[in-house]
Parts: sequence; structure tokens; C-alpha cells
Amino acid sequence: MNATTTRGSLLAALACVLVGGSFTANSVLGDYPYAGGQFLRYALACLLLVPLAGPGAAARLRALNARQWTRLALLAAVGMVGFNLAILAAERTAEPAVPGVFVGCAPVVVAVLVPMLEGRRPRRTVLYGASLVAVGAFAVQGWGRTDGAGLAWSVCALAGEVGFAVLAVPVLRPLGPRLLSATVCGVAALESAAAGLLLDGTAWLRRPDTTETLALLWQAAIVTVVGFVCWYIGMQRIGAERATLFSGLIPVAAACTAPLVGTGSYGPAQAVGSALVGAGVALGSGALKRASRRQSLPVYEGSRPLARNQE
Repeated sequence: MNATTTRGSLLAALACVLVGGSFTANSVLGDYPYAGGQFLRYALACLLLVPLAGPGAAARLRALNARQWTRLALLAAVGMVGFNLAILAAERTAEPAVPGVFVGCAPVVVAVLVPMLEGRRPRRTVLYGASLVAVGAFAVQGWGRTDGAGLAWSVCALAGEVGFAVLAVPVLRPLGPRLLSATVCGVAALESAAAGLLLDGTAWLRRPDTTETLALLWQAAIVTVVGFVCWYIGMQRIGAERATLFSGLIPVAAACTAPLVGTGSYGPAQAVGSALVGAGVALGSGALKRASRRQSLPVYEGSRPLARNQE
């Protein structure tokens, strides 16, 4: 694995671990208006990201055409605001594991959808690795009680997770990871405000208490600013198919942090699932293939090849 691929993989992994750990912060925002919380999160993240966008940011934004702006609006609506809304709506009638299992299938969908959109066949190793990741995510979370509405919203959450990666592909190159993150956060903040005014009226936004403020700051500064930039840099370097493999780390990180706040436990099922996710990521990213190739290369001493078992 070369330096570019390694760095991209590490950044994608860090982004997904941050998202998984953020579920702890979500647990203390249950009483805060949904749209208002999303507005504060993304507006603050946009303000923090704008200085990092780099020179020529305004010119790059002006160069976007109507189709690209539409894609950015869809990315924010589907992959950010819509995804979070779908998770919240699903958990009203389904246990949290249900939408989690559906979201864990995102690597499989992306492994098929991205090649299809590009007019090529899916890579077998990526598809096999994505399947292992999905099985591992299921093992980590298990299955829970649900109804038809919970299943429907869980499918919407899956669509949001897939859209967050797939919709970004054509606009990642012209904008770059930092400007793309800043732009979609600004768009998502506007969409959240519009949704809040439409659905909740004047009650869509209130002053958060101390605990809610800390949770929103964590969501904005760490999960969104650091997480989004790391995710899109990683996706730029290793591609959407391989980057999405690391989304299997989201339920693993959530399972690891849940015992810290007393909202869950980490047992044998979670350990087995974590191992499957790790194996799927290693297989799909090509790390196993490259490692075996290095093991098979002869070692030379002078001009004479030296067998591995003689080292």
C-alpha cells in the first residue's frame, strides 16, 4: 500500500470513527428541536471551514454550473439533513440497531452503484470486502424490534449514507475536500432552517442548555469539520468504493464508546463483528493482496535469492 493510499485509508477510517463516537453526543440531544440542532451544527461548521477553504474559493464556487449546484443541494438534503432525519424518524418505532444494520449495507450498494454509473463492472475484491463489512456491522449491532415505518425510514437512512458518498464524486474534484465541506455545510444549514420553520414554526430553535451546547460543539467542530474534511480527502485519494468500506467502523466505534456512558455493552458478538469489519476493510482495500505479494517476493543477498525460511 503506497503512502497516498495509506493516508487516504487512515483519514477515511478516522472520519468514520468520529461519526460512530458521535452517537454518544446524539443521545443527549433527544429533547432539542431536530431542525434547530442541525442548523446550529452545520452553520457553526461552515463558519469554521470557510477560513480553511483556501485561495480562490469564491472563484471556484462561481465556476460551478446549475447542475453542480443542484447536486450540492441534493448532497446536503439527502446525505446530511435527510440522513439524520431518517435515523431520528426510524428510531421512533424501531430499535436503533435496525437503521444501523441498513446503513451498514452502504458499502455493498456503493461498490455496485459507483462502477455502474461509471460504465464498468464492480471490483470483486471490493464487493467481497463490502459484504464482509455489512455482515460484521450486523453482528456488532444485532437486530431489534421494528414496524413498517421503521423499516421504511431505515431504507431512507441507507439512501442518505449512499448519497453522501456518491453525490459528492463529481463535485469533489472542482471544489476540493475543504471547500466542498464548507459549501455543503452552508447549504445544509439553510435547508435545516427552512425545514424547521416549515415543520415547527417559531419553536424550531431555542437556546441549548450546557450539556446540549457541548454536544452541539462536538458535533460541529469535531464530527463535521474534522470528520467531513478527513472523509473527503480520503475519498479523493482512494475512491468512493473503498472509502465507504470504512463506514463499517461507525457501528464498531459506537459499540466501543457505548459502555463509557452506560448505554450499551461490548461483548463477544461485538468482538466478532469488529473482526469481520476489519477483515472486510482489509480485503476490499487491497491491503491483504498487497501484503501477500510482499511476502512472496524473494529476498536477495548479493546476487543470490534467499528463501523466506532462511532469513
